[in-house]
Order: sequence, then structure tokens, then C-alpha cells
Amino acid sequence: MPELPEVETVMRGLAARLQGRVLTQVEVRRADLRWLLPPGLAARLTGARVIGFRRRGKYFFVRLDGGDSLLVHLGMSGRMGVAPAPPSLAAPALPVAHEHLVAMTNDGWRVSFVDPRRFGCLDLVRTDAEDTHRLLAGMGPEPLEPAFTQAILSAALAHKRTPIKAALLDQSVVAGLGNIYVCESLFAARISPRRLASSVAGARAARLVPAIRTTLAAAIAAGGSSLRDYRQASGELGYFQHAWKVYGREAEPCELCPGPPACAGIRRIVQSGRSTFFCARVQR
Repeated sequence: MPELPEVETVMRGLAARLQGRVLTQVEVRRADLRWLLPPGLAARLTGARVIGFRRRGKYFFVRLDGGDSLLVHLGMSGRMGVAPAPPSLAAPALPVAHEHLVAMTNDGWRVSFVDPRRFGCLDLVRTDAEDTHRLLAGMGPEPLEPAFTQAILSAALAHKRTPIKAALLDQSVVAGLGNIYVCESLFAARISPRRLASSVAGARAARLVPAIRTTLAAAIAAGGSSLRDYRQASGELGYFQHAWKVYGREAEPCELCPGPPACAGIRRIVQSGRSTFFCARVQR
């Protein structure tokens, strides 16, 4: 599933083409994705001007001039595409499978939402009620915003009796992190994914907060990580997978270690049904 850097990258790509544009034609090609789509979605979007964008965790909003926001979640396989528009919605330049929503702008761009597995979602919410949407209510702080501090993270972890890896995947602790960036951030902070979350509060949290920020910022700068379906709105792949230190690198050398016999390399374990990658020598 796309994590914060991938969602941020997609949103920025859309903003570059859609900010200030009017959606002149909109077509919805099915009634549901993961959940039912709002009734009359195409009609409610047609004629609206895009006035802004906002990301919250792994979701983002397209804000419209009528006071509504289109909530978008990419799910497991969803992606947004932006390309020069063909003459009409009914005659795309190249047919695209699993294209569930298509929109045309007043200055000649074609925007589409493609989701083969249909685990994504689209919804309409009043802009002034974005944070109370059922999918976002209770979400933790944004890790790239000033409100995400050592003190805030320490308080969230203080009484958690789960491994720190599981705690960081909890969206009520911090928003937007997933398996890849938790593994990478814990390596950057030199913290074992098996460590009890409550023991990270304090000095270790002081290392973890900047490690999370730095990891996410680097991933965004690289356009995210491309695994399976993820692409940027332009259609380009992300490149951060080439900078992974531990994720997906089982048995490969740790860049901080001298090698055998001191260190056997990156290890993979399973936690809560998810693969975790780490260096047992570096991360304590």
C-alpha cells in the first residue's frame, strides 16, 4: 500500500496540473470501489474549480470551490494519472483498464483514478469537516509537521506493551507510516523493531523523531518507492527503493557493520504478519 511519501508525491503531481482548474467533464464508471461511491459524484464534481490540496496520513483531499473536498485513498493498487486530454472522455488516447473515474479540465488535462484491486476509495466531505471523516477521526500527528515532537511521541508510546514496530504502524500514534518507512526509520534511529514501545519513550524517541522526518523527506524527494503498482501522477516510477538500507535486503550486508563474523547482515522476521527487516548488531 502506498505510504506517506508516495501519497504526498501523487498529490503534488496532481496539484501542479489541477490547482485553479475547472473540472469540465467527469465520468464515474462504477458505483463502488472498496465502499460505495457518493451518489451523483460525477454531477457534483462537474463544473467545480480545484482550489487546493491537503494530505492526511495516507489519504489526500482535493478541495473544491463549492466547499466540498474529494477524499482519495489509493488502497493497494490505486493510482492517479494526469495526461494531455484527448478530444473526449469516450475516446482516450490509449484505453486504460480498471479506470473508474475520469475528469477533464478546462485547460486540456485528463485526470483518472485507476485501481485494479478496488481497495481504494473516493468520497465527498465538507472541507470544514475533513478531520471528522470516519476514516481520519482519531488519526495521530503528521510526522512532517511541528506538532510531531519527542514529547508527543513519548506520550503516545508510554503505556504501549507492543513492539515499537507495531506501535509505529498504528495510525493513532503517528499518521502515514507503513512497513517500509517504519523499517527504514528504526534503522536510522538504531532502534530494534522488537523493542517494547514503552521503552522507546524518552531518549530513544529523541532519536526516532528526526529519523522519521529525514527518512520521509528523502523518500518524497526521490518520488517515493515503486513496488508493484505505484507510479507518480506523471506515470514515472519512484526511486527511493534504490536507497533502502534494510527493507527487502534480507541477508545482504549492513552498511554500518564490518561483515561476518561480527554481523551476518540484514535479518528478516515476521511481526504481526508483516515482514520486518533490521540489523540486529546496530539496532538495540
